[in-house]
Amino acid sequence: MERLPWHGPCFTCGPVEDHPEGARYFTEDDGSIRAEITLTQRCAGAPGHAHGGSLMAVLDEAMGWSVWRAGHRALAGRFESNFLIPTPLAVPLVVNARITGKGNRSIRTAAEIILPDGRVSAEAKGVFVDLGERWKEKFGESWEKLRSPGA
Repeated sequence: MERLPWHGPCFTCGPVEDHPEGARYFTEDDGSIRAEITLTQRCAGAPGHAHGGSLMAVLDEAMGWSVWRAGHRALAGRFESNFLIPTPLAVPLVVNARITGKGNRSIRTAAEIILPDGRVSAEAKGVFVDLGERWKEKFGESWEKLRSPGA
């Protein structure tokens, strides 16, 4: 597994000193993304459990990483989530994400959050829109260092 680079003061994956609850994202040999995260009280919703918005942010980030590491310059276009069981705070969680399909400019993704006992607490599907060269027009050279090697 390769540790993915830091890319800014992001809530879901920023530096540990600023965001102790942030996930540490890794890419697997098959191109999928794996993250390890322990959500803190800063991510609370119901007492002792994560807020759905916090979970959605983590799922979105993991799916975005799968798209970026595949060499696409894309932004989220649609996001659908299912909260299967409450996700507790202060326990180690695993997040998995992957690309599930591609269209002309669309990239379909999926992700899930897994509890220590192996149950899936939340899952998501997303569609990202590949901006291609328009990325540079919109955002300049920002984040180009994240491009997948060889892409």
